[in-house]
Amino acid sequence: MINGLPAVFLDRDGILNRATLRDGKPYPPSQLDDLEILPGSIASLARLADFGYVLIGVTNQPDVARGTQSRETVESFNALIQSKLPVREIFVCYHDNVDNCDCRKPRPGLILNAANKYGLDLSMSWMVGDRWKDIAAGRAVGLKTIFVDYHYSETYKGASADFTVQDTVHLADIILKGS
Repeated sequence: MINGLPAVFLDRDGILNRATLRDGKPYPPSQLDDLEILPGSIASLARLADFGYVLIGVTNQPDVARGTQSRETVESFNALIQSKLPVREIFVCYHDNVDNCDCRKPRPGLILNAANKYGLDLSMSWMVGDRWKDIAAGRAVGLKTIFVDYHYSETYKGASADFTVQDTVHLADIILKGS
């Protein structure tokens, strides 16, 4: 959409909240008590919201399809995150890779759904993620991208991000200077 609102699309686990690491790979927290909002995200997202950015979470949650986490648990995490951060909504893909859906990152379906729902201008918007799939989804629809590199034990596939950082502390600085 053109002439809409600028947005920042944010992966959930690793960007909004701390991911749980197992064997060097990120996973969502297993229970609500384990959910930790990242301090850098608190400060950065408050600044971005003050500058008029619509903040949208976009997250793959395949553990629901795999039967290892309930949809209700995911929704509880999302509600807690939204109570602590100025995130308008968190769009979720509950599918697994084999489902071949349009909403599972690296495909951009979640971003497009949010853009249509809220009248967002993708040409003025950003994607922030900690995995290559996040960056690929953002690039697929022309977003500027920021990769938060936690040095996970996984191969980065696809095009590199516009910016790479080591944590979420400087997100607002990069976005506000680059817009």
